[in-house]
Amino acid sequence: MNALGRRAPSVIAHRPMTVSDLDQVMAIETAAYPFPWSRGHFTDSLAAGYLAELRVFGRELLGYSVAMAGVEELHLLNITVAPAHQGQGHARALLARLGEVGRAQNAAQIWLEVRESNARARRLYEQWGFEAVGLRKGYYPAPHGEREHAVVMRWALDGGGIAGSGAGHDVD
Repeated sequence: MNALGRRAPSVIAHRPMTVSDLDQVMAIETAAYPFPWSRGHFTDSLAAGYLAELRVFGRELLGYSVAMAGVEELHLLNITVAPAHQGQGHARALLARLGEVGRAQNAAQIWLEVRESNARARRLYEQWGFEAVGLRKGYYPAPHGEREHAVVMRWALDGGGIAGSGAGHDVD
């Protein structure tokens, strides 16, 4: 509350993911995917110092991303928006934030893999400026012990993105 006894308005913000956030992260991850990351994937990513950020509204977790830095590049490992908040621009905002961080770290490009069947995500990435550059065969688990191919995509950071450098997994 402020000095007038009113609640301060909540704002959407980005902040680093911590181990204490993992219960909320796992709730979203398991709701969003038939083959979610394990808690161990997130714990290992945090321990390795990967860029792991949350998009929050007050205390509510809207989405998150995890990326690994490389030599003049970032590799987006996970980007997820809570199912209840998809379609509201949060994935675009997470991508914009990742682009800002990449540019600040002098990364020339961002890489990712996306399920070949995930047309919605592929469309968003293409609109954002990612281009398909390859295929990883049998990369993702699929029902009945099968495997699904991943499309490898690259975003050249000098190309901007649909929102330039400022704008918002499943995708939004």
